[in-house]
Amino acid sequence: MTPESKAKIESLIKENKIFVFMKGNKLMPQCGFSNNVVQILNVLGVPFETFDILADGEIRQAIKEYSSWPTIPQIYINGEFVGGSDLLIELYQSGELQQIVEVALAS
Repeated sequence: MTPESKAKIESLIKENKIFVFMKGNKLMPQCGFSNNVVQILNVLGVPFETFDILADGEIRQAIKEYSSWPTIPQIYINGEFVGGSDLLIELYQSGELQQIVEVALAS
């Protein structure tokens, strides 16, 4: 990972309370897992931003190194890595995600 890639990733995560590195964007997800994440966040009605890793091969690889997580999508809330699609689904179903998001947006 280049210093430039790391700086870009950190900037995106810091500037947005809820940020998703995904295939496609929140208006047009390009895979089922990314779509799951977008749908959950839309149901919660919370503001979030996305980065299309398909449009930037360097960030696509760098984000996997940055998080030590091999798959996309990757969700960050309040600067912290939360996980991927499966983890977000589990957190949503247990009610934990709603709490995490409320705390993040209140801070």
